[in-house]
Amino acid sequence: MNKSLLYRLDWLSLLIYITLVSFGILNIYSTTFGDSGLPFWEPGSISGKQFWIFIGCLFTLPILLYVKSNFFEHFSYIFYGLSILSLMGLFVFGQTISGATSWYNLGGFGLQPAEFTKITTALAIANFLSGIQRDIRKLNHLLKAFVFISLPVVLIILQPDAGSALVFFGLFFVFIREGLDLRWLFIGLGLIAIFIATLLFKPLAVSLSISVLTLIFYYSFKRTTPKFRPFLLVLSTAVLFSYSVDFIFNSVFEQRHRDRFNIILGLETDVRGIGYNINQSKIAIGSGGFSGKGFLNGTQTKGDFVPEQHTDYIFSTVGEEWGFLGSSLIILLFTVLIFRVIFRAEKQSSAFRRMFSYAFASMLFIHFFVNIGMTLGLVPTVGIPLPYISYGGSSLMAFSFMLFIYLNFDYNRLS
Repeated sequence: MNKSLLYRLDWLSLLIYITLVSFGILNIYSTTFGDSGLPFWEPGSISGKQFWIFIGCLFTLPILLYVKSNFFEHFSYIFYGLSILSLMGLFVFGQTISGATSWYNLGGFGLQPAEFTKITTALAIANFLSGIQRDIRKLNHLLKAFVFISLPVVLIILQPDAGSALVFFGLFFVFIREGLDLRWLFIGLGLIAIFIATLLFKPLAVSLSISVLTLIFYYSFKRTTPKFRPFLLVLSTAVLFSYSVDFIFNSVFEQRHRDRFNIILGLETDVRGIGYNINQSKIAIGSGGFSGKGFLNGTQTKGDFVPEQHTDYIFSTVGEEWGFLGSSLIILLFTVLIFRVIFRAEKQSSAFRRMFSYAFASMLFIHFFVNIGMTLGLVPTVGIPLPYISYGGSSLMAFSFMLFIYLNFDYNRLS
């Protein structure tokens, strides 16, 4: 093996990846153990499918490592275009599962193009923003970059698959790293806060609260910002948005999304209906205690009390069988991996490779945060897997390839 590869490869990230996937396969096996009784590597079992997809991914690792890094930059727009066509093709050739037309059926193997579109969109965004004289702080460049994100998001929402669409907004972290004014982030967070506050209280109460806060800010910053017009603009926008929340919630959201928001916000209590999954997930995690019940010993898991436990709710198995210690270890590994990618991205000599690395870390964070928050009942259920842990061939391949491309970029970071 090339000695420079041994010294320059990010072995820590690769080791974390192998650990997470291996641990995921064990937990998938645990959730489906009673269904077939087959060993975890048997191709006919769910865990066996995940295992052999993992093996296949490992075989692609040396290929993606030795490909010249500028290959991904030169062909990024072509990859992006092909992925958009694959999303459009779903409306003609796609297979509908659980109400969403998100998969192609390829000889018994389901392929979800939205997962691979995350890679191509990250590459396209990185290519666009790394171009000469591109500046994300300029409105026209920001809008063009937003189009790259909006196109797959719209096509994925139409499937409908709101969870997968949500992940693409993690790319705004790349924009912020590249100089986007933080006020855009605060505006986004402010609109989310207004949305939630309006669901909990009346629009009038929210509007009055915003008005009071605006006056406080105005008089606090009057010396540095004497004009009231900017504050008036913010106030008007916030109030109008507050009064539009009811229309958005009841006319744009589907009933299942409205129910999940109501459960999370405590506006409804339904542990047997729409809130069943979250309630059973919290019971499973809580029953694990400090050290867990042990591998294959989870009673909630064995009793199939948590639906979709091998996919979206896999973390409830971790909590039940491996306890607080196992759950904390998984959270720690994800945290280390995300910060490791960001830290190494800052050492890049290439803007394109830096931006892709940030995009990978951002999407990984959104998946990690939302999925675990979902199983703990902290965020609404939107149906996205826990990368490297949840069952799903398309997700495992996509996040594996993103990691491998990052490893390629990191290996060549000084070139």
